[in-house]
Amino acid sequence: MSSQNIYILGIESSCDDTAASVIHNGKILSNVVAGQKIHEEFGGVVPELASRAHQQNIVPVVHQALKKANITKEQLNAVAFTRGPGLMGSLLVGTSFAKSLAYGLNIPLIDVNHMQAHILAHFIDEEGFEKPPFPFLAMTISGGHTQIVKVDSYFNMTVIGETIDDAVGEAFDKSGKILGLGYPAGPEIDKRAKLGNPKAFKFTKPKVEGLNFSFSGLKTAILYFIQREVKANPNFINDNLNDICTSIQYTIIGILIDKLKLASKQTGIKHIAIGGGVSANSGIRQALKNGEQKFGWTTYIPKFEFTTDNAAMIAIVGYLKYLEGNFAEQSVMASARLKI
Repeated sequence: MSSQNIYILGIESSCDDTAASVIHNGKILSNVVAGQKIHEEFGGVVPELASRAHQQNIVPVVHQALKKANITKEQLNAVAFTRGPGLMGSLLVGTSFAKSLAYGLNIPLIDVNHMQAHILAHFIDEEGFEKPPFPFLAMTISGGHTQIVKVDSYFNMTVIGETIDDAVGEAFDKSGKILGLGYPAGPEIDKRAKLGNPKAFKFTKPKVEGLNFSFSGLKTAILYFIQREVKANPNFINDNLNDICTSIQYTIIGILIDKLKLASKQTGIKHIAIGGGVSANSGIRQALKNGEQKFGWTTYIPKFEFTTDNAAMIAIVGYLKYLEGNFAEQSVMASARLKI
């Protein structure tokens, strides 16, 4: 297909952010996200509340995305949407809206795997950001996923390592909950990690064979550690919060980097890309950059706004699929546990 003047609308609704983006020939024209503050008081995402908020947000968010892109819906060539994985109720809102819009405009419908989109966000045309060459290793880290993926082409990806229990984002959030921090705790731990001593407290890394991850044991170790120390000193958390946060983050980063080192050694691939919401963590980003000197890697980190859940990454996958004529049928269904 000709790549001239192609406009794709991307829609993302896998969790608690309603997002829409318009891409024109690989370049993002708009990227609008409506968050949901209501989940903070519950210490985590409440699926029913999330899906209801998506219903309220999706029309104004899509309208705003088209307005910012300075185009009308009639100029769209296709509608791309997140099919999965994610919360089923949330996915259904985006899927239903995208199917209806594409049907009404009589344009192609394109289904997108959310985890593939985190990886392919690296291929958005953005000044100052290089695109990884094939093959490369992608580490996708988020609230619900931790994966190492071997990427041979846009749509030829193989998961070579993944979490067997909690995701890395859960490790941050559950550790934060133990410390009495708000939700999400990851950004607060990252902020405090810059102020403490990373070796103040030592947490044992879980021993997991191969390239898979485990974080549930670390969470339990942190819980028992805090309970023991608070029993001896009720003010322990307040007195040592920065050092605790730094030590937790240092341990988590060590787990991630150790697995990446092993994956690079086993595959012989030195091009390393990162994606997913937790890749916004400054400590993880710095550790990856340090890997360039230590391990001879070339690292690729997307623009900050393309790391968390967003529709720009859905739009770029939609664009790449459009060029291949890879469209979905109107019968396509959302899939909460969709695999790469």
